[in-house]
Amino acid sequence: YAPGTDLTFTCTTAYLTKRAAFAISRVVKHIKRFAKRALMGATLSTMLALPAVAQESLRAVVIDGYPARALWVQEFTNFFIPEVDRRLAESGNYQMDWQENYGGSIVKPKGVLEGVQLGLGDIGIVTTIFHSSKLPSQGISGSTPFVASDARAVARAVDEIAREFPAMNNEFAAQNQVYLATGVVLDTYQVFCASEVSSLADLEGKKIAGAGLNLRYLEGIKDAAGVRGGLTDFYNMVQTGLVDCAMLWPEAAKTFKIAEVAPYMLRVDLGAVNSKTITVNADYWSGLPDEVKAVLQAVAIDYRDHVAGIAMDRAEASRAAYVEQGGTVIEVSDADRAAWANAMPNIAQEWAAALNDKGEAGTEMLAAYLGKLTDAGHTPVRDWTGQ
Repeated sequence: YAPGTDLTFTCTTAYLTKRAAFAISRVVKHIKRFAKRALMGATLSTMLALPAVAQESLRAVVIDGYPARALWVQEFTNFFIPEVDRRLAESGNYQMDWQENYGGSIVKPKGVLEGVQLGLGDIGIVTTIFHSSKLPSQGISGSTPFVASDARAVARAVDEIAREFPAMNNEFAAQNQVYLATGVVLDTYQVFCASEVSSLADLEGKKIAGAGLNLRYLEGIKDAAGVRGGLTDFYNMVQTGLVDCAMLWPEAAKTFKIAEVAPYMLRVDLGAVNSKTITVNADYWSGLPDEVKAVLQAVAIDYRDHVAGIAMDRAEASRAAYVEQGGTVIEVSDADRAAWANAMPNIAQEWAAALNDKGEAGTEMLAAYLGKLTDAGHTPVRDWTGQ
C-alpha cells in the first residue's frame, strides 16, 4: 500500500455476503492505519537524523615562544580556551579547532609579534617588553616603577588606557594585529643574586639581567650594568657567571628554580608590569564572524583578570617556595627604595615625551594611568609626573 492508493473493492451479492464485505472493509482500514503510522515514523526518523543547526568549525592557531609551564600559557590552555568554547556552545553556531604551539615550536619568545604579523599564528601572546621600539605605549607601567605591586590593579589600568587612548591599538594595527587585552603576570619585580647581598649598596658594580625597560632601573644603582635577557635565559646567565643577579618575580623564580643559582632575593618591590598582550592577526580577524569576535574580546578581558588574580594568589606562596628551595629573602627599607627611585632618571617623563613626539597623547596617558592607580589606593614612591 502507498498513501493515496484507492482501495476500492467492487462486490456483488452473487459472490460476497454482507458479512464478508464487512470483514474486507476492516482489513482495508487496518492497512491504511498501519501505512500512515509507518510513514510518520520514517519522516520523524529522518528529521532526528539531521542536525538542528549546521555548526561551523573555525581553526585557531595559538602561538607563544614560552613553554607550556609558564603561568600565562598554562592559563590560556586551562581558562581562555575552555571559556571561549563554553560561550560559543551556548548558541551552537560555531566551534573552535584549537591548535596550540608553545615552547619554540613555531616561534621563540621574542618572535611572537612577528609570527602573528606574518600569519604563522592566528592568536598570539606577545611579550611586549621585547618590542619597545614597535610598541612604545606598552611601556607605560614599566616606565613607572615603585608605584603598585598589585597585578590586578595594573592590568585593569593599562587595559583601560588602551581603550581610552588610541596609541596601543594603533601600534598593534601597524603590526597587522588586533589588540584584545593586556596581561600582568607578575606581582612585582625583585632582584635575585648569586652571592650574598644585604642592601642596595651591594648591587653597585654588579651585572644584572633584565628584559626591556627594567634595565633602565639600574641607572639608579652606581656602576651597575644591565644585561638584556629573557626569562628562559636567566638561570643559565646566572649559573655561567654572565651576570651576578637577575630581575624577575617570585612565581617565575619558583617555576624556573632560580634559587639553585641565585639564592639571595632583595625584596625591593619594583612593581607590577604589563608584559603580555593577547593579539589576533588582522587578516584572520577580518574573516571571523561577529559572534566569535565578541566572545574572544570578552574572554580576553576575563583572562586578563584571571591571570592577574592568580599572580597575586601565588605571590606569597612563591616566596615561601623560594625559601624552601634554599633561597633567602632580604627586606629592603623604604628609605633605600625611595633613594633608588629618586636616583633614576625620570623614565616616565621620557616615555611620555617620546609618545608626544609621535603625535600621541603621552603626557595625558601617563597622568591618567597614575591617576587610576592612585584612585585604587596605590601611592607612588616617586611622583613620575614631575621632574
